[in-house]
Amino acid sequence: MRSAEIKRITGETDITLSLNLDGKGLSEINSGCGFLDHMLTLFAKHSRFDLKVYCKGDTNVDYHHTVEDIAIALGQAFKNSLGDKRGIVRYGDTVLPMDETLILSAVDISGRGLLRYNVDIPAYKVGDFDTELCEEFWQGFVRNAEITLHIKHLDGTNSHHIIEGIFKSVARTLKTAVSIDKNFSDEIPSTKGVL
Repeated sequence: MRSAEIKRITGETDITLSLNLDGKGLSEINSGCGFLDHMLTLFAKHSRFDLKVYCKGDTNVDYHHTVEDIAIALGQAFKNSLGDKRGIVRYGDTVLPMDETLILSAVDISGRGLLRYNVDIPAYKVGDFDTELCEEFWQGFVRNAEITLHIKHLDGTNSHHIIEGIFKSVARTLKTAVSIDKNFSDEIPSTKGVL
């Protein structure tokens, strides 16, 4: 089973996170930030990854540390779950409509942490969530997952739909990339022999 558990404790957060890449999309999320809980629930459902996140953070200050540290823990769990990446498809992409919004995401499980984030979110906040934290989340995730991720906002002006579309699109993209290619189940998908 491709799964991992991460315990991350800092002066700002106390996080317990578990991830199962071969799950059914089940989730138990309690981050202390309702909007992030909703996004992580969507992420689990659309990736079919089982995800549990419990975080006690300094949300009395703001959500920045909580969002960033959960992303770091999720990225670490994702990387650990893949092991040597033997047999994975490696690449994935999705163009996802969310009503008037259109989001493109593409990934390479490359062993190199890089985010290209071309997104224009019109509002500064969705509820009490600072929309700039969406980019912070994916930056923390890719650095620790050691993947290359491109996210592009193609259309739409509804800030909620843009962020929701991103989480759904990336979820589906990651699911494709980590799927096992049965024709190459004992191979690492790289001419270098390592990812």
